[in-house]
Amino acid sequence: MDTAWIQVFVLTLSECIAPAGKTVCQEQQLQYQFADRANCEAVLEQLLEYKDNSEQVIVDADKSSCTPTIRQTQVFSSLDAANRELGDTIDWDALPAKEDKPDFTQTEHQERLAEVPACDSVGGVTPCKIGNIIIEGATVKKTEVWKQQ
Repeated sequence: MDTAWIQVFVLTLSECIAPAGKTVCQEQQLQYQFADRANCEAVLEQLLEYKDNSEQVIVDADKSSCTPTIRQTQVFSSLDAANRELGDTIDWDALPAKEDKPDFTQTEHQERLAEVPACDSVGGVTPCKIGNIIIEGATVKKTEVWKQQ
């Protein structure tokens, strides 16, 4: 087993939580680690949006951030070496490699995107596309209106 220094991004979320029915909140900071800055910032945005909907949690956006830092960690030459060293871990295994295949919905979207005309060329008649976004028409059903005369 060797030791290595790796770069991680630490998401620090500073929040003040008030119990239901209370007007005083208690400040706390939570930290999460990410290997990628883009993932860290995406989670920060999602957490800020989610916490905005809560009446009992106030997030201090000025104190919440993704900060690059380094961490010392154990590295192993192989999966077998990791299993020997960390033998007490249940079901320890390597994560499968991420495949670059698009999933079903991405494939379907790309196929439909190729068929739909650009909104500029059809004067905004839907369905049409702007970039990679498909604009659908309103789903309005015509119904017969009866009037008493």
